[in-house]
Order: sequence, then structure tokens, then C-alpha cells
Amino acid sequence: MERIVTGEELIEDEVITYNIRPSRIKEYIGQTDVKENISVFIEAAKIRDEPLDHVLLYGPPGLGKTTLAYIIANELGSNIRTASGPSIEKAGDLAAILSSLEPGDVLFIDEIHRMPRHIEEILYPAMEDFCLDIIVGSDGSSRSIKINLPPFTLVGATTRAGDLTGPLRDRFGIVSKLQYYTVDELESIIKRTSRVLDMPIDDDAALELARRSRGTPRIANRIFKRVRDFSLVDGNSSIDIDTTSKALDRLKIDKIGLDDTDYQLLQAIINKFGGGPVGIESIASAIGEEVSTIEDVYEPYLLQCGLLKRTNRGRMVTENAYQHLKIEYNKSIFE
Repeated sequence: MERIVTGEELIEDEVITYNIRPSRIKEYIGQTDVKENISVFIEAAKIRDEPLDHVLLYGPPGLGKTTLAYIIANELGSNIRTASGPSIEKAGDLAAILSSLEPGDVLFIDEIHRMPRHIEEILYPAMEDFCLDIIVGSDGSSRSIKINLPPFTLVGATTRAGDLTGPLRDRFGIVSKLQYYTVDELESIIKRTSRVLDMPIDDDAALELARRSRGTPRIANRIFKRVRDFSLVDGNSSIDIDTTSKALDRLKIDKIGLDDTDYQLLQAIINKFGGGPVGIESIASAIGEEVSTIEDVYEPYLLQCGLLKRTNRGRMVTENAYQHLKIEYNKSIFE
């Protein structure tokens, strides 16, 4: 079953998602501090006629890191090349990408924390000195080749900034953390999406969607498209609050955006592990999910809502979680 409130992108939604992305920084809603600072840095780079310093964007999935990378390229008037950290497996892969860049281009590497360490080390001189030092040939006849690169801007995106090595992180001149969005910001995003997709939405319905979108634009847009489906099948030419409430109930998305998987995770900690503390591996086994998925997709919002907390002994649910799940709260002996 498709998890509607996941922050991860699905391939089937990529074309529509790209169409509803803003292309200019003035159209980008939310992340005010990040947006304003990057605007200054871009303008200063233009005045100096130099490439923008390398940019690291980090934060939970779905907050607009990829969108911001494309906006940076548009504002610079540059082309953008994209790659994913896990897909760069060999030195030749990185060399092929970098050698294809034109002066001033933007190279966007998503999930940069998953790039192999030996590839990361090759990237250091490319970022600092715009050159590549590559060893070619076998052991007996190997030699080092230096390739000069055009000036470029690397934009790296990660959901796990703590997994980046110090040397790589230090080579980014601009480091920005993206925060969860407010309900007002999400409501504005939903109304913009309704205009782009030509599907009107009532104010009450937009507000209700915003409240259940986990502070994440990608989720807001995905839920909007699913509620639009319900409206169209019901023969409505716009989305109202009644259809929205019915659709969200059918999708099992509760008043604060939690879905079945979130409930399974919290209930597993309560029912199987006495409310915690419990190790993340045990939780993953109990609900049949990968550890990395729990850490990247589920946990950040549960922590943000105050339903879950991390301790040096493991994960624990809070009293708020018991109240939200309507389970009698028994204070843990470990607290």
C-alpha cells in the first residue's frame, strides 16, 4: 500500500511534482531565512562575477531541497546537472559528470551522505581547486592524471547531515538547514498547487489539508492530489471541506497527519516494549521497516510533535503519545 504521508518522492509523481515546483526564489514559499540569505549570496556572486560558493542543504525529506537547488541554478542563469550519491560508484562516474560541466554550472548531488568515501575524497580538489586528480591504469603501470575543471557550484542535499564527514562538510561555503513548514505556509502552498493544477479548493479544505501535512510541502501536494481524486469521482469541480474530511478519513490520516505506520511504531513501543526505552533495531524488527527509513521518514515528525523522544538508552514514547493514542499512561520505571 502506498504511504501517502511519506516524505519520499515516488517516480509516478515526478512529472506533476516538477510542474508545481516554483522556479524562482520569489515564488518559493517558506524557509524565509534560508531563502533571503541565499538571495544575498547569489547577488554577491553575480556582482563579483564568480561562481556561487558550494551549498549544503539539509533537513527531513520533502522540505524543498531539490526545488531550491533548481531555483539556485535559475537565479544564477546556469544549467543544472543532477546526480545521486549512491549512483556515483567509481571515480570514472564522478569524472564523467564533472568533465561535462560548463563554466558556472550547478551540480546537484542528492543524498550526498551516501556517496562512497573514496569518491568523496576525489571530490575535495574538485570543490577547492576545480581540478581532478585521478589514478589510471593497473598497479604496475598506474599514473596520475590531473584534469582541470571549469568553475562550478556544487549543491549537496542530505537528510542526515551528521553522516557527512568533517572534511566534506567544511568544503561547503553555505550550509543551510531547512525547517518544517507552518500551517499558514502549507496552506499557501496548497492554494498555489490548486491554481497550477486548475482544481479550486475552499479555504476550510486548504486549512484542513495543511494541518494534516506533517509540516512538509511534498506531503501537502501529494495529499492534495489524492483528495482531488475523491472530488473528481464524486462529480465535484472543486474541493470542499466535506470531501476533504471524507478523503482523509479514507486515507487514515489523522488530525495531526499521523497514519497507520506511525500508529504501528508508537503502539509497538508501548505494547511490546513497555513504552521504552528500546533500541531502533528492535523497533524496526517489530514493525517490519528498515532502520534508516524509521530514522529518516518517521522519527523526525514524531519527535517534532513531542510524541517520541531519544535517550541514551533508546527510543521512548511520551505521555503525549499515550494521550493521542487514547491509551492509559503508565510512567516508565526508567524515567
